Amino acid sequence: MSETVETATHGVNLTDFAAGKVRSLLEQEGRDDLRLRVAVQPGGCSGLIYQLYFDERLLDGDVTRDYDGVEVVVDKMSVPYLEGAVIDFADTIEKQCFTIDNPNAGSSCACGGSFT
Repeated sequence: MSETVETATHGVNLTDFAAGKVRSLLEQEGRDDLRLRVAVQPGGCSGLIYQLYFDERLLDGDVTRDYDGVEVVVDKMSVPYLEGAVIDFADTIEKQCFTIDNPNAGSSCACGGSFT
């Protein structure tokens, strides 16, 4: 009888376009040991702020999900705040940035950088 090992995952979704941008950034850095970390921290004018950054660490309680070679990691405290969130990349004449569409955000500030 074989045992199945369950790997903890999260409900953050990364669009194909955003995954391509992450791959491109990692190639520019010449690094294949980094993951995209998504976190929620206290702060901002609405109470909580998003953090997106590259991280080589895996911490106790982190959950991961792979998007065609792009690993997205979320800490256990941020998982409930980010369930169902979609990370995309905006590439317009006005801005180039990652965006987060989060169904859990009750309201956000005018600049869109923080939420409740």
